[in-house]
Amino acid sequence: MQNINLKITRAKNTIKNGMNDPTTVIMVILVVVLAYLVIAPIGSMVINTFTVGVRDSSVSGGNVGDITGAFYKRVFNSRVSSVYFYKPLMRTLFVAIMVSIIAIPLGGLLAWFMVKTDLPGKKWMSSLMMLPYIMPSWTFAVVWLTIFKNRRLGGSAGVLESFGFTSPDWLAYGAFPIIICEAFHLFPFAYSLFSNSLKSMDIQLEESARIVGAPRSVITRRIILPLMLPATLSAFLLIFTRVIGSFGTPYILGTGVKYTILPTSLYAAFRSGETGVTAVIAVCMILVGVMLISLDSFLLKDNKRFVTIGIKGSIQRLTPLGIKKPFFVSFVLIVLCVTIFIPLFTLVTSTLTILPGVLTKENLTLVYWIGDTLPSMPGQLGLLRNPDVLGSVVNSLKTAVAAAVLSGFVGIFIGYVVIKKSHSMSGKFLKQISFMPYLVPSIAFAAANISLFAVRRGPVPALYGSMMLVVIVMAVKYLPYASRSGIAAMMQLGNDPEEAAQICGAPWRKRITRIVVPIMKGSLVGGIMLPFITAMKEQSLVIMLATPGTELMTTQVLRYTDYGYMQLANGVVLMIVILIIVFKLVIEKLTGAQATSGLGR
Repeated sequence: MQNINLKITRAKNTIKNGMNDPTTVIMVILVVVLAYLVIAPIGSMVINTFTVGVRDSSVSGGNVGDITGAFYKRVFNSRVSSVYFYKPLMRTLFVAIMVSIIAIPLGGLLAWFMVKTDLPGKKWMSSLMMLPYIMPSWTFAVVWLTIFKNRRLGGSAGVLESFGFTSPDWLAYGAFPIIICEAFHLFPFAYSLFSNSLKSMDIQLEESARIVGAPRSVITRRIILPLMLPATLSAFLLIFTRVIGSFGTPYILGTGVKYTILPTSLYAAFRSGETGVTAVIAVCMILVGVMLISLDSFLLKDNKRFVTIGIKGSIQRLTPLGIKKPFFVSFVLIVLCVTIFIPLFTLVTSTLTILPGVLTKENLTLVYWIGDTLPSMPGQLGLLRNPDVLGSVVNSLKTAVAAAVLSGFVGIFIGYVVIKKSHSMSGKFLKQISFMPYLVPSIAFAAANISLFAVRRGPVPALYGSMMLVVIVMAVKYLPYASRSGIAAMMQLGNDPEEAAQICGAPWRKRITRIVVPIMKGSLVGGIMLPFITAMKEQSLVIMLATPGTELMTTQVLRYTDYGYMQLANGVVLMIVILIIVFKLVIEKLTGAQATSGLGR
């Protein structure tokens, strides 16, 4: 009995001492809040897969609140299973694999040009390589539709159709354009990872091989490529998971010809009111994401095999391209033209011409920007006079700024707590749970939060349909970027500066505001910039969260695309791209931080 009382007393003292430590208090708050915002939505969605909802009774045959397995049967073993799940799954895997096959070699080849060769103009070319990622993924889909669109979907004519060429359906819609557009958007992931890997590789490995007479082909095949395996697997993981969670591109290019993949199948079930079926598909998407992360960890568990940074440095040897230099320069310029300049040129010209692609004086117009009556678009105003568009701009900026700032500051505190409490179970749990949203495809994460916040749960009100829910879900979804940035910064900072201030008698508040935050300012800016850029172009996450009162620029694009108003859709896309690029340039100029420094973390 005495031992039990002693243990209870020790536990009370431990709790009391811990509550007097601000770091412990912050850790407890973060663990509780993130557990509710990350684990609870997924748990609620899993419950929905077994529970009859208000609009599910016609599918399950039961009463609201009953436990049922009808949703699993409908998805996996019914007459519509191929429509809901099996065919979209096969198409998703096919598209993801094909996108990886294109994007990874393209990114790797461009990284080799920029790092290992004497290619002229590398500095400005390299700075442009990340722009396809900065632009929304579905920018390429909108541009593709503007160029290759045929009369199958109605609305305004495509550019090629204006010149008398009608694109076949396989070229205008479906798998082929989806794969090409996703590859154009995602190759910067591979480029970034391969560039960093090549820069950090010890040049002495190559020098040693040259000394013994190994030719360039053998060095590449036996040394460089094997050591690039971690970067290759990481690039595959990033690209594959992005495609699985991508909604905008397959919706724009696939819906008209009923080419559905898992995200569009989930959205179709959501729009039809089948809550249980939506939950089952979302759970399957989450499982696929978790399996990919687990596979990556398993394949790279012996990471010592890939250590390439030596103790001694040496000068990087650049491969001379010789007489083939013009060919390689042309190749890089073609890639930049296809992925940056042509899409932007198409967006601009499509909003300034009545007949797409015809750049004559008679055909140029500003009506789509400032007009009060638009050709073939009844009831619509020019973009700069349209209250719906202007309202969506305000909503997008508000939500992106709020989500980015919230995510950035929470990420810094997560990094602070995780490093300070690195040996505690709570610290390890906080590190893992802050990364968990990265494993969940965006549209599935949105579905999970709708299942949690659709109704009032205790003191937490129903938030569905409010701007607050959009901000919260965005902030949590982008938290992995900010938390990884915060953890990396705290690992570099260490404990010495704060401990020195503590010895001098500085209280915790002053240590945080005058030492930790100022030193970590660069990481804080980076932790805010990347979430802001991602939030401004986010479509997969918000398509199910946005309502008529919370319309965003990205959802406005889809609405105009559905109506066939491509000039207006392209104009909104152009506005998004301009806002993102201006914000990126201004912040980088003021702070020196790189917006994409957290890419791939």
